[in-house]
Amino acid sequence: MDYLKDLDNKARMVGEKVYFPNDESIAAAQLDCLEILYDYNATRPHDGKKRAEILKKLFAEIGDGCYIEPPLHANWGSHTHFGKNVYANFNLTLVDDTDIYVGDGVMFAPNVVVATAGHPILPFLRKKQAQYNLPVHIGKNVWIGAGSVILPGVSIGDNSVIGAGSIVTRDIPPNVVAYGNPCRVIREIGERDRKYFYKDREIDIPLDD
Repeated sequence: MDYLKDLDNKARMVGEKVYFPNDESIAAAQLDCLEILYDYNATRPHDGKKRAEILKKLFAEIGDGCYIEPPLHANWGSHTHFGKNVYANFNLTLVDDTDIYVGDGVMFAPNVVVATAGHPILPFLRKKQAQYNLPVHIGKNVWIGAGSVILPGVSIGDNSVIGAGSIVTRDIPPNVVAYGNPCRVIREIGERDRKYFYKDREIDIPLDD
């Protein structure tokens, strides 16, 4: 197994290949990111400006108007790309060993996990601490309910709603309500949603497209 030490694990980490994250150079780079994350979670509630500055250092990209309620958990942070006006409630966990893309206006309820990382089923490879990563894409204006888990390689289309407690194992199209374990499409978002905001509770404010 001497060939393992000759692998370019950094390239394999973001190249959708099996790699070994216990590579010393990977571990050192990750610690640098985690230092920034520590600073973010140590901020006080009135430190809005400071939080915004730290997120710009931590994330690969972050748009204007984003708000992330501490504590935030991330494997790296530097592989996460947020659009504008993203809101995340407490305990968002980003297992961003490769890229996570989040569109404008996305809302994360508490305790959501977005995971790009997995481990091979083969016991021999897991014994060697092998890992693989697949990017996750979340479209614009998506709402992800509390306690949901989004697994590696998944894409979620614009405007869709993921119900609380869902385990999203496969792609979800745009403009649908989906939930369950495994998460599945329940219905399309339609005209009824222009009248009712929850069950039979009617919307009583003007709707401007």
